[in-house]
Amino acid sequence: MTNPIFRKEDVLVEALPFIQQFEGKTFVIKYGGAIMTDENLKSMIAQDVTLLRKIGINIVIVHGGGKEITSLAEKLNIESKFVNGQRYTDESMRDIVQMVLAGLINKDIVRRINIHGGRAVGISGIDANLITVNNINKELGLVGEVTDVNSSFIKNLLNDGYLPVIAPIGINSDGVINNVNADLAAGPIAASINAEKLVYITDTDGVKVNNETISHLTESESKKLIEQKIISGGMIPKVESALAAIDAGVQKVHIINGNVEHALLLEIFTKEGVGTEIVNE
Repeated sequence: MTNPIFRKEDVLVEALPFIQQFEGKTFVIKYGGAIMTDENLKSMIAQDVTLLRKIGINIVIVHGGGKEITSLAEKLNIESKFVNGQRYTDESMRDIVQMVLAGLINKDIVRRINIHGGRAVGISGIDANLITVNNINKELGLVGEVTDVNSSFIKNLLNDGYLPVIAPIGINSDGVINNVNADLAAGPIAASINAEKLVYITDTDGVKVNNETISHLTESESKKLIEQKIISGGMIPKVESALAAIDAGVQKVHIINGNVEHALLLEIFTKEGVGTEIVNE
C-alpha cells in the first residue's frame, strides 16, 4: 500500500533535522502481525531498519510470530487456545513457541537485515538471562510477565555496533522457559535501555476513533479511550505497554501500519507521520 501524500524530495528535505535530532539515540521496534508473512514487506522493513542504523540510530527489534506458531502447531496436531487474546501455553506449545520465535523467525529477520549490511544478531530472552519473568496466571499456563531486563547485555551489543533482534521468550526464577507477549515485552525492554522511541509495526493504521486514525494522543487521552472501550482487542496490550514505557522514561511511542510502504521512515522523518504517536503529558 503506497502513500501518495509524500513526494520523495519533500521527505528528504524534511528528514534532515530529524536525522540530526536522533543521531546516537536508541529506537526499539516491535515487529509483528500479518506483515511478517509478506515477502516484500519483510524485505522493505529490513531495508528501513538498516537505513536507520546506517545514519547513526541504534535499533533494537522485538518480534512476534503468532501466525507462524499457530501454523506449526496445526501441522503437529496441537490445538491453539487463547485466553483474553493471549495464547495458552502448555509445555508442548511452549516448545513450538521457542522453535518458531528463537529459531525460524528470529534468524530469518537477522538474515534479511544482514543482506543490507545491518549487522543484526539474533538473541532470545533466555540468552544472558535477558528477560526474567513471573507467571501471569494459571489460566495462561507458561506465559510470563516481564519483571527484569538485562539491559547491559543489549547496551553492550549496541555499543559494539550490532543490531539486536530479540525473540520474546523469558525465564522465571525456577529456570522454566516462558512464552512472553511481544507487545508487552517491547515496553520494558525500551524502558530498560532508555530508548528515545518505541515503535509498534502492526497491521492497522494506529488508534482509530470513529474510523479515523488519531495522529497524536497523550497518556490521559489513551487511558480514557481504553476505559470507553474505543481502544479494544489486540490494540489494548500495545497501548498499555506504550503507557508503561512512557511512565518509565521513553519519550514517544508510535503505532503504525507496516502495510504502508516505508511507514517506519515516514513516521519518524515527517511531521505528519502515518500512524498514532502516544506522548508523555
